[in-house]
Amino acid sequence: MKLFTPLTVGTMELPNRLVMAPMSRVRADRNGVPTDIMVEHYRQRASMGLIITDGIYPSFTGQGNALMPGLVTEEHVAGWKRVTDAVHAAGGRIVAQLMHSGRVAHENINGGRPVVAPSAIAVEGMAHTYDGKQPFPVPHALTEAELPGIVQDFVSAAQNAMKAGFDGVELHGANGYLLQEFLSPVSNTRTDNYGGSPENRARMVIEAFRAVAEAVGAEHTGIRISPEHNIQGVLETDRADVTATYTALVDGIADLKPAYLSILHADPADAMIQDLRHRFGGPVLMNTGFGTVTSREDAIMLLEENLADAAVVGRPVIANPDLARRWQEDHPLNEIDQATVYTDGAAGYTDYPLLEAVAS
Repeated sequence: MKLFTPLTVGTMELPNRLVMAPMSRVRADRNGVPTDIMVEHYRQRASMGLIITDGIYPSFTGQGNALMPGLVTEEHVAGWKRVTDAVHAAGGRIVAQLMHSGRVAHENINGGRPVVAPSAIAVEGMAHTYDGKQPFPVPHALTEAELPGIVQDFVSAAQNAMKAGFDGVELHGANGYLLQEFLSPVSNTRTDNYGGSPENRARMVIEAFRAVAEAVGAEHTGIRISPEHNIQGVLETDRADVTATYTALVDGIADLKPAYLSILHADPADAMIQDLRHRFGGPVLMNTGFGTVTSREDAIMLLEENLADAAVVGRPVIANPDLARRWQEDHPLNEIDQATVYTDGAAGYTDYPLLEAVAS
C-alpha cells in the first residue's frame, strides 16, 4: 500500500506517509518550556513518517492558549532540543509548527500584552485563561508599520527551531489564527495593501513564508492552510473569493519549492483543493478535517486515489503511539479518552499502551 511507502519531504526521507497532525495538547509549563512528559509523548510517536508539533508561539503576543509552548527564549530552545533529540534517537522526524494566535488570545494568557489582529474585530466566545473563562478582547489592528515586526517574529522562531534541532518548520496559516485572519474578508476588513482584494489579503502570509524560507531554507519550510474551514469566526464562504485568495497564496510561494503544503479540508477530491495541489507542485499532506475521525481506510484511500502525498491524522495517533504499525498490520486501536485531551498531566498523553502491551 502506498501509505506505507517512503516519501521525500524537503530534506527528510519519510519511511511512511503517515503524518502526526499538529494539535494543541497544552502540556508546557507556565513559561512555555516543554516538559518531561512532552519529551516522552513525542518520543513515543517517532514511528510516524513525520511529526508536526503542537502550535508553538513565535512571540509572547502570539500565545493563545494556557500552557502553550514557545520558541522565543533560550529556555524554550533548550526544552525543545530535549524533544528533538528524543525523537531523533528513536528514529523519527519532527517539524515545529509556528502558530501566532492573533485575536484568539487574551491578555491573561500572554502576560498582559495587547492582542493583535488584521482588524479590530473580536472573535466571539470565551477564552480559557489562567483565571477561568473570559470574553475575547477587541484586538489591536496591526498597522502596516508593525507588520515587518510580526514577520520577524516568525523568522526568529524558525531560526530558534533549527537551533533546537527540528527538521523543519510549518507556518500555521489555518484554523482561524493570525495568518488565516489576514486571508478572510470577514476577519480582515483593511483598506491598505494588506486588505481588500484576494491578492492583498494573501500578501502577509506570502511575506511571512518567504522571509522564513530565506532564513532557514525553503526545503525546511512548510505551511498549513484550511480553506473554507470556517472556524473561530474566520469565515470563507464565497467560493470564487476563496479560490482567488488561496491561488494567490500558493502561486506566491510555489517558486521557492517549499518542503510541503499541508491542507485541511473536508473533501480532498474537491476541484479547488486538487488545483492548489497541482499549482504547488511539491509534496501535499492532506487532513480531511475535524468533523470525522480519519480511519485507516480513509488514509489508504487518500494515497491510492492519488489525492495527496501523505495523510495527516490527529485523534488516532493521540490514542495509539504506534499507529503506523497498527495500521500497517491492521491491528485494533486504543480508544481515545476525550476527557484528557486538554488536561495538563500524563493521563491520556503518555500512558496509552503500545501494541506489545495490548497483545500480551
